[in-house]
Parts: sequence; C-alpha cells; structure tokens
Amino acid sequence: MGSVETVLILVVLATVVATSARRLRVPAPSLLVVAGLIGGLIPGVPPVQVTPQVVGLVVLPPLLYAAGEELSGRDLRAVWRPVTVLAVGLVLASAAAVALVAVAVTPLPPAMAFVLGAVLASTDPVAVTALGRRLPLPPRVHALVAAESLFNDATGLVLFRVAVGIAAAGGAVGGAASWGRAVGQFILLAGGGALVGAAVAAGVALIRRRTEDPVLETVIALVTPYVAYVAAETARVAGVTAVVVAAVILSTQARRLTNAGIRLQLHAVYGTVVFLLESVVFSLIGLELPALIDNLAGAARDWPVQALAVTGTLLAVRIGWVFPLSAVLQRRSGGRPSWRVPAVVVWAGARGVLPLAAALSIPLQTDAGTPMPQRALVLLLTTAVIVTTLVVQGFTLTPLVRWSGIALDPAHTRNEDGTARLRMAEAALARLEQLADVEAAPEVELDRLRRGLQARLHRAEEQLAAEPADEPTAPSHRQLRRDLIAVESAELRRLYETGEIGPTTQRRLQRSLDLEEAGLGD
Repeated sequence: MGSVETVLILVVLATVVATSARRLRVPAPSLLVVAGLIGGLIPGVPPVQVTPQVVGLVVLPPLLYAAGEELSGRDLRAVWRPVTVLAVGLVLASAAAVALVAVAVTPLPPAMAFVLGAVLASTDPVAVTALGRRLPLPPRVHALVAAESLFNDATGLVLFRVAVGIAAAGGAVGGAASWGRAVGQFILLAGGGALVGAAVAAGVALIRRRTEDPVLETVIALVTPYVAYVAAETARVAGVTAVVVAAVILSTQARRLTNAGIRLQLHAVYGTVVFLLESVVFSLIGLELPALIDNLAGAARDWPVQALAVTGTLLAVRIGWVFPLSAVLQRRSGGRPSWRVPAVVVWAGARGVLPLAAALSIPLQTDAGTPMPQRALVLLLTTAVIVTTLVVQGFTLTPLVRWSGIALDPAHTRNEDGTARLRMAEAALARLEQLADVEAAPEVELDRLRRGLQARLHRAEEQLAAEPADEPTAPSHRQLRRDLIAVESAELRRLYETGEIGPTTQRRLQRSLDLEEAGLGD
C-alpha cells in the first residue's frame, strides 16, 4: 500500500472515530489515540513512522494558531501571574524531576535523561485545547489552562535545545551547561518569537484590510500560521511563540479585518482543517506506539513501568506546584483555599503533539559521529507518556470537572446568552428611535426594523424567563421558525428542480435560510 493510500485511509478512519466521539460525548483525542493504538496492534497493518517535518511544519502551526485564537485577551490579562509561574517554574521543576527519576529507573545516561525531561516538561497546547474545547469550565480556569500550555513552550524549547546540545557533545548535565547562557537564550527565543509573531500579524492585518475576496481571505488565513512559524524558525527564535502571538493579535481584530460573510467562511474552512489535522495526528500517536515497541526488539522490557514512573513524576510535580500556588492566590483575593480548581488544572495538563515533535527532532548522531545513545527509548517513553495522559486524563477530565462542582450550569450559559441578546436589542432599538427623531429614514422602513427588533427583544425575554420543565411544552418561537425554514427550504428546492429559478438564486437564498437557522441557536 502506497503512502497516499495510507494517508487517505487514515483520514477516513480518523474522521469516523472523531465523529463517533462527538456522538458519544467523549474527548475526541482520547478516542483517536485508543483507535490508533488498536489499529497498530492489528496484524498486517504497516508500521507507521512519523517524521519531525510532518509534525513540526505541516501539522503544528495551524493547530497552534487555532488554539491561540480561542484564547481571550481579557481572560489572559487576568491570569498572567499564575501563567508566568507555571510556564517557567513548573517547566523547570518538571524537567529536573523527570531527569532524576529517569536516571534512577531507566538505562538512560544522565544527558539523555535530561533530554527526556525537557521533552515532557511542558503541557501541550494542541492536546489541552482539544480536550478542553467542550468542557463547561469557567472562563478564567479555561484561560489559565490554555494560556499555560501555549506559553510554557518557550521554556521547554530552551531546555530541549540545551539538553540536546549536552547529549550531542557527550557531556555531563552539571558541568557542561551554561545556565546563564540558557537564560539569555530563553529571552531571545521567547522575545524574538513574540516580535516575529507581532510583525506577521501586523503585515497580515494590513493585507486583509485591503482584501474583500473570500478566496484570497481564506488563503491568507490558512497561510498565516505557516508564515509566522517559518519566519521565526528562520530567525532562530521560537516558532511556536510566534504563531500563538500572531493568533491572539489577529483574533482581537477579526471584526475590523473582514465582513460577516467572510468570517463565516473562514470559520467553516478553518474548523474543517483543524478537525482533520487533529483527527489524523492523534490517531498517528496511537499507531506509532506499537512500531516503537517493535524497534526496541526487547532491549528494554521494563518500559511500561518506566513510562508510568515518568507519568507519575510529572503529575506529582504538577500537584506540588499548582495546589500551593492556588492557595496563595485564593488567600490574596480574600477567599478560602479550595481543592476544586487546582485539581482540574492539575488533571488538565496533558502531553501531546508538541512533545512528540520535539522527541522526533532529537539528532540521530552525536557530534563525534556515534549513534545518539538510547534515542529509541526516549522516543518510546515520550510516546507512551503522551498516550497515557491523553487516555487516562482525557477520559476522566469531564467527570472530574463535574464532580468538583466548578462546571458551568447550563442555565448560566442560557441566561448569559439571553442577557446579551436583550441588551443588544435594546441598544439597537435606542439607536432606531434616535434615527426616527431626526427623520433619517422613511417611517415605513424604520417601522419594519422596529418590529424585527421588538421580536428579538421578546425572544430574549422569553429565553431569560424560561424554566426547565420535565413535561412537554408548547412549541417555542425558535421551534416554529425552524419548521417554517424547513418548509421554505423544501419550496426553494422544488422551484430549482422544476427550473423556475437558477442555481445562483437557489444557492443565495439557501445560504440566507441557513444563516437565519444558525442564528436561532440550539
């Protein structure tokens, strides 16, 4: 079977599994990893070997960009202090602890144990975002978990480069590392990546303000993360940071850069791309593990115990940092320390695509030309830890969120939505009355707009007053409108099939009906 056929089959299977995960209401990354693992164990399935170029250059930039776009700038400003502590301090502590445990329980030399610690030290933004996308988390908790995973990569990247340099030189961890140089490298990587990301965002914003072609807008949006990543890596700074910064900046200017139609198209296209890439990459992680086990050829039979020891170490260090930090912050704000939020933050620290890309990029040879010692074991342990965190933490994260009591009540979301709709309708009505006072438009037109806004106002008031009921109730306005839209769609299809209207008119009117139905909400 050729590589093209393999990729196509993988895309189809991953899409089916991801769709099943949505229907079963389980995290798609976790189910995809399990499916990939099962697929890799089936006899006759060709071994899968993922290259760092595929993960680092093809898959990672758009997924990072999508994760950055979901991060609210307002919530980020509210959590920047704990994020800074976790993104720097926790990463350093995790790398050191994993290195010590790896030296004790694995045959890895100290330099390669440090490489393993650096690879696994930071949480993965792709996995964390994919796992947390459907969780009913409070905004600040979601922002804390997402921002930590997005901004701790610069620290992990510096540690990784230092660790690989030590391993390639064949030196010891203690004497060969210049930690002053590492601090300077961290500032250069993180600061340089942020500057490149801001520059790319400014250039893209300048182009998009002058573009109204939906196709060009879509191409620009798809290319932006790759431009930021490649530009930063070419400048030898953090490409991950550049992509995230560009995404955060551009997401705050989305309304000024495009119109409503283009935004809808971009959302649909980017959603499709992210869905496919996430589906494929998480299934690849599961598929690769059996091949890595076979490559060791029995050289390290204790790898499952070693992987569990490393996973437990990461979890223990995370508990030791998050709980005290949460207690300090809660006391400063005048509240009593609680286990609920820190427990969710601890359990949300999954590993995923980024650690895999880092492990795959470990050089094959040292500076002396000899094979890199125990590289295969580092890659196997990294993949095993990724699979463990995605499966165990992924499947249990939603129950933990609900059990902890911090999950948002559906009524809260409904009331928040209703209040926003009410205020928007009231503001529009106030503006309409101003226009009526100065006779800025014909009264007939103003009256038509007024009736539409009053209908929206009435629906918002009904939404706020609605109470959950166990018994069937009369059809709501939205249910009735959906029924009418279905009738209109059927009539539109009949008009097209009988030749009374052309395809352009049919597509335009059907899109209008689709937009109206989407605006009705759930």
